Amino acid sequence: MSPRIAVLSDQVADQIAAGEVVERPASVVKELVENALDGGARRVAVVIETGGKTLIRVSDDGEGMSRADAELALARHATSKIHVAADLIGVGTFGFRGEALPAIASVSRFEIETSPDGRSGTRVSVVGGKLETVEEVVRQRGTTVVVRGLFFNTPARRKFLRAQATETRAAVEAVTVLALIRPDVAFSLTSDDRVLLDVGPAARAIDRVHALWGRQVADTLLPVKHREGPLEVTGFAQRPAQAKPAGRKGYVFVRGRPIRDPFIVRAAEAGYRSTIAPGDRPSVFLFLDLPGDAVDVNVHPTKLEVRFRDKYFVERVVEESVRRALAPLDAAVSLAPGHRPGVPPWSGPVGIELGGAPDLFPADSLTPDTRHLTPPLLQVFDTYLLFQSASGVAIVDQHSAHERVLYEGVMRQLSGDGAPAQRLLLPLTLEFTAPELEAIDQHRELLQRVGYEIEGFSGRTVVVHTAPNPHPRFDATRCLQELVADLAGGRFGGWANRLERFAATFACRAAIKAGQRLGPEEARELVTQLLMATLPAHDVHGRPTIVQLPKDELERRFGRA
Repeated sequence: MSPRIAVLSDQVADQIAAGEVVERPASVVKELVENALDGGARRVAVVIETGGKTLIRVSDDGEGMSRADAELALARHATSKIHVAADLIGVGTFGFRGEALPAIASVSRFEIETSPDGRSGTRVSVVGGKLETVEEVVRQRGTTVVVRGLFFNTPARRKFLRAQATETRAAVEAVTVLALIRPDVAFSLTSDDRVLLDVGPAARAIDRVHALWGRQVADTLLPVKHREGPLEVTGFAQRPAQAKPAGRKGYVFVRGRPIRDPFIVRAAEAGYRSTIAPGDRPSVFLFLDLPGDAVDVNVHPTKLEVRFRDKYFVERVVEESVRRALAPLDAAVSLAPGHRPGVPPWSGPVGIELGGAPDLFPADSLTPDTRHLTPPLLQVFDTYLLFQSASGVAIVDQHSAHERVLYEGVMRQLSGDGAPAQRLLLPLTLEFTAPELEAIDQHRELLQRVGYEIEGFSGRTVVVHTAPNPHPRFDATRCLQELVADLAGGRFGGWANRLERFAATFACRAAIKAGQRLGPEEARELVTQLLMATLPAHDVHGRPTIVQLPKDELERRFGRA
């Protein structure tokens, strides 16, 4: 009986490897550009035609290869990046498996031309995995790889390629991701004689973001920088006010390598809790740096997935990193067009001279920020509070600000002993619909923790014995009616955490409203409480609580600059 198991030929094995490494033209672009970067390139030029189906050319000015290395580079599992298994721990280069070039060459008409010195060079041609020619050439230092007719010998694979526009977008995205990692390198991509990407070297990561997407993205970003234990997280997170349901850019890099990890992106979004509306998706650009032995990069042929030794620790630190980025008043929206991205608009500590603030906030308990603001504090349109900061004019939305303050206070109450409540001399008798009565039953304990003691009376009627008193203008009846209606109708739906949803709903309904005139002491106390909040710049809907107009913008508009 003849054996049924046979060793595959090299050609078939290469085509199987190609199926793992080369999914589409963009995969080829990614692998070739990564090789160029590993080879020390300072400039990488990519040319594609028909989405990369007919032509992909990647040229670089890197260190190039000798004739012997150029031939060996097309052998399976041939690599200069590792020598023993232990080298996989902490490997810092993009390509290390030694599979990409032979896999690509097995499903295309492939040519590599390279020179290590700018004098003698080598050109190697391969068709469908079969070596055709090896010849000497004269060329400048660096390497050019040309891939024609991708999947020409595997028509079943070729017919699954997407439309030209789709494949082109994927190729541009592949180069964009690598351009984010290496702002010091110049990149260009030309598609069918159209330049789709062309960025020069940049001194800072934010400058590269600006070059790729313009001010409309770069100006909305806040710097992220936080270290905990062996993990450092840097990069950028979008201001909550600019987060939208669609159009998010979510990029995660680990040890300088782009990865796909929805859990890391989800952890970053968790850092936005209570600052954006449910359903909004902020853009994040996060670079994670941790020891090589804490992450395994060798878990997927395309190296787009990694395995963390302690994934829960990584996710927690990412969430905290984003939350810290949103905490300072630097997260406040700027009225100045073209404010330099990534640089805090406040030139010094933000503070108000709050002399005369109520005893609830004695001077020795305020943070340094709240002791240096200059009077006066002005209310305009019975809605906005204006004051001078160290670098310009700050404008506070009184409702949004109070909503933020109340939300954080209610969250402390719900996780602690609850809020003080006042017993009503004449209990309130209120009538609710059947769904609203059900909402009261479901949230009875939470309602009591914020100060509402509610007892069923008869039919659809309840009796309210106690009520909260968060501020002198508080309308206990209206707040309870609106709060219960919101809870019953799911108006604040989408919150993952039940306590946060309840706190956000209560804060929205209990806060001072736009159009209410505040006295000087009330205005000062509100600003004081806002500046002491954990996340002062945005309310629970993602709207800004404060915007600022830098002094230099005022001077520019009045012709003084």
